[in-house]
Amino acid sequence: MRAGPNSRDAATARRTRIHVVSDVHGNTEALARAGDGADALICLGDLVLFLDYADHSRGIFPELFGVENADRIVELRTARRFEEARDFGRGLWAGLDRNAAIVGAVRKQYAELFDALPTPTYATYGNVDIPDLWPEYARPGTTVLDGERVEIGGRVFGFVGGGLQTPMRTPYEISDEEYAAKVEAIGEVDVLCTHIPPDVPELTYDTVARRFERGSRALLDAIRRTRPRYALFGHVHQPLVRRMRIDATECVNVGHFASTGRPWALEW
Repeated sequence: MRAGPNSRDAATARRTRIHVVSDVHGNTEALARAGDGADALICLGDLVLFLDYADHSRGIFPELFGVENADRIVELRTARRFEEARDFGRGLWAGLDRNAAIVGAVRKQYAELFDALPTPTYATYGNVDIPDLWPEYARPGTTVLDGERVEIGGRVFGFVGGGLQTPMRTPYEISDEEYAAKVEAIGEVDVLCTHIPPDVPELTYDTVARRFERGSRALLDAIRRTRPRYALFGHVHQPLVRRMRIDATECVNVGHFASTGRPWALEW
């Protein structure tokens, strides 16, 4: 993190710099450096790497079932043949304790990832995260927020974690109504921090996967109603548009940190 105030330049010392990451997906090495030069790190979730769609040898799935089976599951999902993908997966899991295997692998990843988070970190869940495990690994200095607000450097930040329900059935998908209630709970903020984007086609379309990911209508309505300075999010790894303005709000996809290793910076 950034060094303390310098008496020779009080004006500069009073400035606040925040680094923001999302979709870490197992990139522990870059995460350990993500707070360098900043007053705080914000993490918008998806710490876990279940399956790397760019490198099918990485993640929990290939560790359990091998690269060839990972190739096949990616092929089916990319073709949006979700029922076939589920049937294929069920065959692989037959006879295994699925929950125990996944939770054990996630625990191993979380131990490394949470240890890499700098102090202070403000974090919320992604759709592939398992929220029930976070209290076991979040150390002092890491504040977990979901449907909650916090003040950083004189600005109010609101956090909403998780994703909406999809055919992928990832671990932390919730109903539209539950998600909307969390958005409503945080009220007016200066910076709105979420894992998924607002429901805008340019922000939800993934140009590599060639599909629309689910964005939130409630989030879009809140942006138009409360007009935060920024709406920050991730989830869509290769968006059609990374940044656009909705009325007074600058909406920014802070990037697929697993592949870039670079945080997005906000300074005031």
